[in-house]
Amino acid sequence: MRRLAALALLLPSIAWAQVGSKVDSMPKPLTDAPGDAARGRAIVANRTVGLCLLCHSGPIPEERFQGNLAPSLAGAGSRSTPAQLRLRIVDAARLNPDTIMPPYFRVDGLSRVAKNFQGKSILSAQQIEDVVAYLATLKD
Repeated sequence: MRRLAALALLLPSIAWAQVGSKVDSMPKPLTDAPGDAARGRAIVANRTVGLCLLCHSGPIPEERFQGNLAPSLAGAGSRSTPAQLRLRIVDAARLNPDTIMPPYFRVDGLSRVAKNFQGKSILSAQQIEDVVAYLATLKD
């Protein structure tokens, strides 16, 4: 709960949904503008922005050498709601403290962050929403 409180202070406008004592999702989008699935696909496929395919595989056949350390992104929209996907991208450690997935929107409480990246999120709020929009389309 201490981590949730710290994250709530850092991101006060974020609404968290809880199942029992566990945070399960982020129902409220991070932006007023809806996510764009085409931009989200481009972010997922880009090997210099999100690096998603370093660990995940996905239905992006033109991208070779996809990861196998994490679950496939294929069917992500069938397995999780957009609110659940949003939480996993913002800070997957809320669900699994031992995850190797980096927090794409959390900036505090991190270790081993290069000085020039301290205080900066990996993805912007709009990029998070774009990736959520894309992943939500992956039903099979």
